[in-house]
Amino acid sequence: MDYLTVKWLHVLSSTVLFGTGLGSAFYMFFSNRTADPRVIAVVARRVVIADWLFTTPTAVIQPATGFYLVYLAGLPLGATWLWMSLVLYVLAGACWLPVVWLQIRMAALAREATITGTALPDAFWRYHALWTALGVPAFVAFIAIFWLMVVKPA
Repeated sequence: MDYLTVKWLHVLSSTVLFGTGLGSAFYMFFSNRTADPRVIAVVARRVVIADWLFTTPTAVIQPATGFYLVYLAGLPLGATWLWMSLVLYVLAGACWLPVVWLQIRMAALAREATITGTALPDAFWRYHALWTALGVPAFVAFIAIFWLMVVKPA
Protein backbone atom coordinates (compact mmCIF):
# COMPACT_ATOMS: atom_id res chain seq x y z
CA MET A 1 0.00 0.00 0.00
CA ASP A 2 1.15 3.51 -0.71
CA TYR A 3 1.92 6.06 2.01
CA LEU A 4 -1.25 8.17 1.60
CA THR A 5 -3.56 5.14 1.76
CA VAL A 6 -1.87 3.88 4.93
CA LYS A 7 -1.94 7.38 6.43
CA TRP A 8 -5.65 7.66 5.63
CA LEU A 9 -6.30 4.30 7.32
CA HIS A 10 -4.24 5.39 10.33
CA VAL A 11 -6.08 8.70 10.70
CA LEU A 12 -9.48 7.09 10.09
CA SER A 13 -8.88 4.30 12.61
CA SER A 14 -7.57 6.77 15.22
CA THR A 15 -10.72 8.83 14.74
CA VAL A 16 -12.95 5.77 15.15
CA LEU A 17 -10.94 4.56 18.16
CA PHE A 18 -11.03 7.89 19.97
CA GLY A 19 -14.57 8.76 18.91
CA THR A 20 -16.01 5.42 19.95
CA GLY A 21 -14.17 5.59 23.26
CA LEU A 22 -15.32 9.12 24.00
CA GLY A 23 -18.90 8.51 22.87
CA SER A 24 -19.17 5.24 24.77
CA ALA A 25 -17.74 6.83 27.91
CA PHE A 26 -20.18 9.72 27.64
CA TYR A 27 -23.26 7.51 27.31
CA MET A 28 -22.10 5.00 29.91
CA PHE A 29 -21.21 7.69 32.47
CA PHE A 30 -24.47 9.59 32.12
CA SER A 31 -26.67 6.49 31.98
CA ASN A 32 -24.98 5.31 35.18
CA ARG A 33 -25.83 8.65 36.79
CA THR A 34 -29.54 7.88 36.35
CA ALA A 35 -29.12 4.89 38.73
CA ASP A 36 -31.92 3.24 36.71
CA PRO A 37 -30.92 -0.41 36.17
CA ARG A 38 -33.13 -0.66 33.06
CA VAL A 39 -31.38 2.25 31.35
CA ILE A 40 -27.93 1.13 32.45
CA ALA A 41 -28.48 -2.46 31.33
CA VAL A 42 -29.33 -1.37 27.79
CA VAL A 43 -26.61 1.28 27.45
CA ALA A 44 -23.85 -0.83 29.03
CA ARG A 45 -24.68 -3.73 26.72
CA ARG A 46 -24.47 -1.46 23.68
CA VAL A 47 -21.17 0.02 24.91
CA VAL A 48 -19.70 -3.48 25.19
CA ILE A 49 -20.86 -4.24 21.64
CA ALA A 50 -19.32 -0.98 20.38
CA ASP A 51 -16.03 -1.95 22.00
CA TRP A 52 -15.99 -5.31 20.21
CA LEU A 53 -17.10 -3.89 16.84
CA PHE A 54 -15.11 -0.65 16.71
CA THR A 55 -12.56 -0.23 19.49
CA THR A 56 -10.93 -3.65 19.30
CA PRO A 57 -10.27 -3.67 15.53
CA THR A 58 -9.01 -0.09 15.50
CA ALA A 59 -6.81 -0.78 18.54
CA VAL A 60 -5.05 -3.38 16.37
CA ILE A 61 -5.03 -1.28 13.19
CA GLN A 62 -3.41 1.72 14.93
CA PRO A 63 0.00 0.25 15.75
CA ALA A 64 0.07 -1.78 12.52
CA THR A 65 -0.51 1.26 10.30
CA GLY A 66 1.65 3.46 12.55
CA PHE A 67 4.70 1.22 12.26
CA TYR A 68 4.11 0.82 8.53
CA LEU A 69 3.98 4.62 8.14
CA VAL A 70 7.26 4.93 10.04
CA TYR A 71 8.77 2.35 7.68
CA LEU A 72 7.37 3.96 4.52
CA ALA A 73 8.52 7.44 5.60
CA GLY A 74 11.96 6.19 6.58
CA LEU A 75 11.61 7.65 10.07
CA PRO A 76 13.96 6.45 12.80
CA LEU A 77 12.41 3.96 15.24
CA GLY A 78 14.29 5.71 18.02
CA ALA A 79 12.45 9.02 17.56
CA THR A 80 11.38 10.35 20.96
CA TRP A 81 7.86 11.28 19.83
CA LEU A 82 7.34 7.75 18.50
CA TRP A 83 8.40 6.05 21.74
CA MET A 84 6.38 8.51 23.82
CA SER A 85 3.35 7.70 21.66
CA LEU A 86 3.91 3.97 22.14
CA VAL A 87 4.26 4.29 25.92
CA LEU A 88 1.06 6.33 26.07
CA TYR A 89 -0.71 3.82 23.80
CA VAL A 90 0.32 0.95 26.10
CA LEU A 91 -0.88 2.99 29.10
CA ALA A 92 -4.24 3.61 27.42
CA GLY A 93 -4.51 -0.08 26.54
CA ALA A 94 -3.64 -1.10 30.10
CA CYS A 95 -6.52 1.09 31.27
CA TRP A 96 -8.90 -0.10 28.55
CA LEU A 97 -8.60 -3.86 29.15
CA PRO A 98 -9.96 -3.74 32.72
CA VAL A 99 -12.54 -1.17 31.58
CA VAL A 100 -13.99 -3.71 29.15
CA TRP A 101 -14.29 -6.27 31.96
CA LEU A 102 -15.88 -3.64 34.22
CA GLN A 103 -18.41 -2.71 31.53
CA ILE A 104 -19.38 -6.35 31.09
CA ARG A 105 -19.80 -6.76 34.85
CA MET A 106 -21.80 -3.51 35.20
CA ALA A 107 -24.08 -4.57 32.35
CA ALA A 108 -24.66 -7.95 34.04
CA LEU A 109 -25.34 -6.36 37.44
CA ALA A 110 -27.77 -3.86 35.91
CA ARG A 111 -29.54 -6.63 34.01
CA GLU A 112 -29.83 -8.69 37.18
CA ALA A 113 -31.21 -5.70 39.12
CA THR A 114 -33.71 -5.11 36.31
CA ILE A 115 -34.90 -8.73 36.34
CA THR A 116 -35.18 -8.89 40.14
CA GLY A 117 -36.60 -5.39 40.49
CA THR A 118 -33.90 -4.39 42.97
CA ALA A 119 -31.53 -1.46 43.24
CA LEU A 120 -28.04 -1.68 41.85
CA PRO A 121 -25.70 -3.41 44.30
CA ASP A 122 -22.74 -1.67 45.94
CA ALA A 123 -20.40 -3.65 43.67
CA PHE A 124 -21.88 -1.81 40.69
CA TRP A 125 -20.89 1.56 42.17
CA ARG A 126 -17.39 0.33 43.02
CA TYR A 127 -17.01 -0.83 39.42
CA HIS A 128 -18.33 2.51 38.19
CA ALA A 129 -15.78 4.43 40.30
CA LEU A 130 -12.93 2.26 39.03
CA TRP A 131 -14.22 2.50 35.44
CA THR A 132 -14.22 6.30 35.72
CA ALA A 133 -10.77 6.40 37.33
CA LEU A 134 -9.29 4.26 34.54
CA GLY A 135 -10.97 6.33 31.84
CA VAL A 136 -9.27 9.58 32.83
CA PRO A 137 -5.64 8.54 32.19
CA ALA A 138 -6.67 6.73 29.00
CA PHE A 139 -8.39 9.88 27.69
CA VAL A 140 -5.39 12.08 28.59
CA ALA A 141 -3.04 9.56 26.96
CA PHE A 142 -5.00 9.68 23.69
CA ILE A 143 -5.04 13.49 23.65
CA ALA A 144 -1.26 13.45 24.11
CA ILE A 145 -0.86 10.81 21.38
CA PHE A 146 -2.82 12.97 18.93
CA TRP A 147 -0.56 15.92 19.75
CA LEU A 148 2.58 13.80 19.31
CA MET A 149 1.32 12.37 16.00
CA VAL A 150 0.68 15.83 14.58
CA VAL A 151 3.61 17.80 16.01
CA LYS A 152 6.28 15.06 16.12
CA PRO A 153 8.51 17.06 18.49
CA ALA A 154 12.26 16.41 18.46
